[in-house]
Amino acid sequence: MKSKYNENEAKSYIKKYAKRGVPKDLALRIYTTQLLGNDPTVVLHGGGNTSVKSSLDTLLGKNEEIIYVKGSGKDMGNIEEDGFPALEMKNLLSMRKFIELDDFQMVNYQRKYMLDTSFPNASVETLLHAFLPHKFVDHSHSNAILSLIDQPNPEKICKHVFGDEMGIVPYIMPGFELAKKASEVFDKNPNVKGLILLNHGIFTFANNAKESYERMIKYITKAEKELTKKSKRIRVSKYFEKKISISEVSNLIRQQIANKRGDDFERKVVHFNKPKFFDELFSHPNLKKFTNEGPVTPDHVIRIKSKPLIIDLSKEKSNNLEKIIIQSIQNFKEIYKKYFKRNHKYNSTASMLDPYPRLILVKGIGIFSTGPTFKDAKIAMDVGLNSLSVILQAAKFGNFKSIPEKEIFRMEYWPLELAKIKNSSQKLKGQVAVVTGGLGGIGYVTAQKFKAEGADVIIIDITSSKDIKQDITGMSYIKCDITNENKIRDVFKQISSIYGGVDILISNAGFATVESLEKLTKQQFDKSFDLNLFAHHYFVKHGVEIMKRQKTRGVVLFNISKQAVNPGKNYAAYGLTKAALLFLMKQYVTEYSDYGIRFNGVNADRIRSGLMTDDMITKRSKARGLTIKQYMSGNLLKQEVKAIDVADAFYHLALSYKSTASVITVDGGNLESSFR
Repeated sequence: MKSKYNENEAKSYIKKYAKRGVPKDLALRIYTTQLLGNDPTVVLHGGGNTSVKSSLDTLLGKNEEIIYVKGSGKDMGNIEEDGFPALEMKNLLSMRKFIELDDFQMVNYQRKYMLDTSFPNASVETLLHAFLPHKFVDHSHSNAILSLIDQPNPEKICKHVFGDEMGIVPYIMPGFELAKKASEVFDKNPNVKGLILLNHGIFTFANNAKESYERMIKYITKAEKELTKKSKRIRVSKYFEKKISISEVSNLIRQQIANKRGDDFERKVVHFNKPKFFDELFSHPNLKKFTNEGPVTPDHVIRIKSKPLIIDLSKEKSNNLEKIIIQSIQNFKEIYKKYFKRNHKYNSTASMLDPYPRLILVKGIGIFSTGPTFKDAKIAMDVGLNSLSVILQAAKFGNFKSIPEKEIFRMEYWPLELAKIKNSSQKLKGQVAVVTGGLGGIGYVTAQKFKAEGADVIIIDITSSKDIKQDITGMSYIKCDITNENKIRDVFKQISSIYGGVDILISNAGFATVESLEKLTKQQFDKSFDLNLFAHHYFVKHGVEIMKRQKTRGVVLFNISKQAVNPGKNYAAYGLTKAALLFLMKQYVTEYSDYGIRFNGVNADRIRSGLMTDDMITKRSKARGLTIKQYMSGNLLKQEVKAIDVADAFYHLALSYKSTASVITVDGGNLESSFR
């Protein structure tokens, strides 16, 4: 491993942060923390922590000795000054005199000793940082270190590799007890350059940022060299030749890990990957044994549970697929329930978490991760791949060994660790929504609305990615001509491999041909029908196929139009297709209600969008002798109807679990286009 410390970069950080009023010590702390955090083999997704001891003048004019510590759950890769709460060193050091201190007392004291309580809670390992005398302290969960020390004889290995340069701390759950033990180990040999925390990670320290960081690099490199020197080779068998639909497997996994909740389901996202090292992993003769040991570091258990589910489809026929997946996941669930019951005595107030697997290794395909949202599933995938690579390396070096089951359970149900995973009350959390015409006026606002309500949103449109002008941060984009059924089919396969399936289809794309019947050509008719009717059918047809396989119901929302029931002059090509679209919606209701899938629509009118451009609005209002405002609010309520009003109607229908074949009119009031 190479040091990435650069003196010019360090100076630029000092200069940049000084403009924000950030002292030099903290600027350098931010710099080296980001260096460590941007290497996934060192820390991942909120893992690890760093600190720096300094001083500052308080509001009372007193110079206070303080420690800046990484905030709990903050990501080291992009951390800024607001991720480092400052705490009073004098009071933290006085806590070392306690014989015992429970977690809530510890957090309460740490909170009490913060200089600014608007900052996030300091790391649960704050006291460990404080009790060490060095100015800069770094902590990571380095892959190489974990592969080396997650073994049956870690003390002997550490002594051989590091000599007397590193202190060895036995496994203790993070908190006050670990801080006390680590400081005692240091006190016995104050000349050590760092600490190895067995089954946990590594600490290094020094009195300047560069030296502490480079000590971390130095000892990780020592571990890497030892692993390279003594690792056994594995005879590799190829497993990725099996022709099994990733889309189908994703849908079936999603089916099994959904929980019934009132009138709907609590869904999860399923994400797929096929890493190169899986050939080697699946070829290991002790695969099931070492993947059932437990996590490589306790921090991972809240993201991926203690062990993955392994399913072997490499020799199975495709017609056995559903049966095997269902049986495997249900077996995992029952085993997890027994694990919880067996260990509940170690945390008697805990309620059982979701019993389904976070990682599913499928021999013959790859790995699937699950989570309440795509972000969570992606984090689980990153942590899972990282963890499995460590386990494989540890198994090649010796024999991978994790912490006892009791300790795994205590960590998995530890309130301070669970606090890192915030539960969202958003009503569409866990649902995957796909919006066609998603870059148009109505489509884009609808996509934003559903994203804000917790859905993972995929926008489909025909614009090239490089030409997108809207901000689609937090959403996925797929370019597709939805009039091509084969391309739509491929899009849904792609969505299934990334998200596991779909729950909400918003069939929104369309365009208007303005021409009198007298001049309307067959070519114009065909073009209108292709996008305004057939494309809707292709989109819904292949989306509904996934919903059927998932068995978690779902909803399809059509952007129809008031033209379907109240035709306008020169709008025959548009109105006829929209009338047919209204019938198509009802036909889907007739044929798919048995699966619990709902089909609803919105009839909107006079919405500023890709169809109704500013130029069109100007011409129409002028032709009628009206101002633009008068024209746009020409309805019974005398109010302009906006794209967000249509988005709100779509959202309402998505949550109307007992409504199907329903059409909401969003036009400010027009009796001729209203229903019944």
